[in-house]
Amino acid sequence: MLQPKRTKFRKAFKGRIHGDAKGGTQLTYGAIGLKAMAPERITARQIEAARRAITRHIKRQGRLHIRIFPDVPVSSKPAEVRMGSGKGSPDYWAARVKPGRIMFELEGVPLDIAAVAFERGAAKLPIKTKVVVRLGETIPTED
Repeated sequence: MLQPKRTKFRKAFKGRIHGDAKGGTQLTYGAIGLKAMAPERITARQIEAARRAITRHIKRQGRLHIRIFPDVPVSSKPAEVRMGSGKGSPDYWAARVKPGRIMFELEGVPLDIAAVAFERGAAKLPIKTKVVVRLGETIPTED
């Protein structure tokens, strides 16, 4: 699972996810991508589950690019613990994702297969997403 090798601080503030994404909103590596449409923290487990769903559907042809990284430690306290006595220990890692951010990209895969793969990957994520295609390319639809 994804997590940083080292961090400057062991625990982070919760923070808020305001506004739209400033960068990472354009397709860079592939012809088709999965774009976030809502602000949310996405855990390393959710990223891994989506990655597995996508790579299984494309049968490991082409290349998948993951454009988000879980770099925020999320802490929690054990169940049934009294209030106070400090902040809990780091529990898992998450990525803050803003609306408009491209999370995954595929290259070297037919667009119709890639679109279905992204729909399966999106089912593993806690936010609304949208499949985006590079200009000039279209996904063939069945009539």
